[in-house]
Amino acid sequence: MRQTIGRWLVPAIGGLAFLFLLVPIAYVFAFSFNDAGRTNLSWRGFTLENWQNPCGAPAVCQALGNSLQIGATATILATILGTAIAIGLVRYRFKFNATANMLIFLPLATPEVVLGASLLAQFLNIGADLGLGTIIIAHTMFCISFVVVTVKARVASLDPKLEEAAADLYASPMQSFWRVTFPLLLPGIVAAALLAFAMSFDDFIITNFNSGNVDTFPKFIYVAATRGIPAQANVIGSAMFIIALLIVIGGQVLSNRRAKMLAAR
Repeated sequence: MRQTIGRWLVPAIGGLAFLFLLVPIAYVFAFSFNDAGRTNLSWRGFTLENWQNPCGAPAVCQALGNSLQIGATATILATILGTAIAIGLVRYRFKFNATANMLIFLPLATPEVVLGASLLAQFLNIGADLGLGTIIIAHTMFCISFVVVTVKARVASLDPKLEEAAADLYASPMQSFWRVTFPLLLPGIVAAALLAFAMSFDDFIITNFNSGNVDTFPKFIYVAATRGIPAQANVIGSAMFIIALLIVIGGQVLSNRRAKMLAAR
């Protein structure tokens, strides 16, 4: 009896959890086809015009472009710096190693409103003009922690004997890194970069403190929410979800194909 209940209860709870997660996404996707007027709060009819002209709402594409530019720049900087820090923390032992590990986790544990206000005070004290530059600096700062945590786990799983074998074959330290270490770290680095981009693109609180007059996609959504998010914003959100889903599916397919090739050998 217990086995029968467990066999049905676990899938039922899992299904309800997935339903709870997907209902808002389904709402966004459905209202991207809404024939909305000035407001997008109620269903008015089906139309494809929003998908044919996703930039129809004023400033939505400009805000999206700012978010993509900020996310790409912050991701590149955070990935480079975070990967270097992760390798240094795992491979080398120095006096303040434990302190450095603790400091890496501080941005993860600190509320975003505190980080945003602190960064704003810092920028104002040095006389910096709020804009794209300050947003990129702020995003790079908190994305580094996510990159370090992700890449650090990958570095810790590597076998040092592989690099020792490369050294035995007369490879220089640089050749050993690019031909052995980096290819093995690449899946973790890519995962960290995708996570950093997602965190940067999605951020509102820290951005709102340090953006000045620059609008990003989350800020645009926040301002527009009072009168109903424009259907074009739903189109962009749905497109971003579909692209992310395709990336995940593509990565899984490539991983399975590589596993089958290795098993065949």
